Amino acid sequence: MTLADDIIPCARIVEHGDPDRFRTVMAAPVAARACLFPLYAFNVEVARAPWLTQEPMIAEMRLQWWRDVLEEISTIQPVRKHEVTTPLAALLSPAQAERLDTSVAARRWDIYKDPFDDQAHMDAYLDQTAGHLMWTACELLGAGPEAEEGVRHVAYAAAVAAFLRAVPALVQAKRIPLLDGSHQGLAELARRAKDRLTAQTVPSRAKPALWPAIGAGKSLDQVIRDPAAVGEGRLTPAVPAFGLTWAALTGR
Repeated sequence: MTLADDIIPCARIVEHGDPDRFRTVMAAPVAARACLFPLYAFNVEVARAPWLTQEPMIAEMRLQWWRDVLEEISTIQPVRKHEVTTPLAALLSPAQAERLDTSVAARRWDIYKDPFDDQAHMDAYLDQTAGHLMWTACELLGAGPEAEEGVRHVAYAAAVAAFLRAVPALVQAKRIPLLDGSHQGLAELARRAKDRLTAQTVPSRAKPALWPAIGAGKSLDQVIRDPAAVGEGRLTPAVPAFGLTWAALTGR
């Protein structure tokens, strides 16, 4: 079994824009790849939209374009042609499209240089971006609603780890990524995220959707032990090769 022609451009977008997720998808069964590549390609396009220009108005327009796509999907209208929109529209339910619209709206924070208002604001941003993405991926692979809360906990832990890896780049871009950038504040954030990273019961066919979180625990433990690693850019890789191989072989 091979990927359909309309999935291949999505795979290329993920390969170049999100190589860690690309490796997790390539370790998954082919049937799962057909679901995950369009979803992850959409995420690449949306995540990078605020960073392609220094003009907030243009960035807003780029995000709005994707919100319009999701409205077309959610209201079952013809969807504008694009290498990602066509296969994405074939996958998403109206409810999933509405959920992902919230994810795009949350990305407006990336356009501007304002800090998060408080921890609740940061948590909402991480859930609406990483949480919505991972839960939608799990749903597409067959997970039922009883798994949602646990999946979102895993997504949160992975999102915090990824966010902490990105801190040096965000600071260089003159953003204010952290509410408390002290060593104590970093360790506490990592500890809160690690507490959410627990084993989840999802159908075997849905487990590849959790694989982007494979390296999160190790990264968070490193921050707890050595908070200075955040600012110095020394955190462990996002998806260690051994961990991914082990997950693919064992299904864990």
